[in-house]
Amino acid sequence: MLISEKLAEKMNEQITHEFGASQTYLSMACMFEQMGLANLAKFFRRQSDEERGHGLKFMDFLLDAGAGVQLEAVPAPPASWDSPLAALEAALEHEKRVTAQINALVDIARENRDHNADKLLQWFTDEQVEEVSTMDRLVQLAKMAGTNLLLLDQCVGARESD
Repeated sequence: MLISEKLAEKMNEQITHEFGASQTYLSMACMFEQMGLANLAKFFRRQSDEERGHGLKFMDFLLDAGAGVQLEAVPAPPASWDSPLAALEAALEHEKRVTAQINALVDIARENRDHNADKLLQWFTDEQVEEVSTMDRLVQLAKMAGTNLLLLDQCVGARESD
């Protein structure tokens, strides 16, 4: 096996976190769709796909490194949030948690002098800068839009077409 047992265990946990995020973002997409906020729904469907892709990236790395993959049950996400702003704030907090989780994986990889894992994880650290920044901007847009949800959805749509 080309990876320490501790790092393999933590990466398996991260797979569950990534798949859980995918489900949460899909739930957000459904909520936004039900509210008629098509651009936000489309954005969070894409985010859901992206999070699933992240989980698969960890899974493939573990398999290539000769480690086992242990898929765990993913907790059911909330069906709705109190408001679009609350959903966006939850997404931002989630991305901050993921950043801390990825940083902890980097620490383990470096403790074990696992350069292959470190290289993979650098991709994720770069990705997290973008993810946190994007969610932070969405929260700021939602705050500026206030109760004008159509304006918020239009702003998201305009950002997505750039």
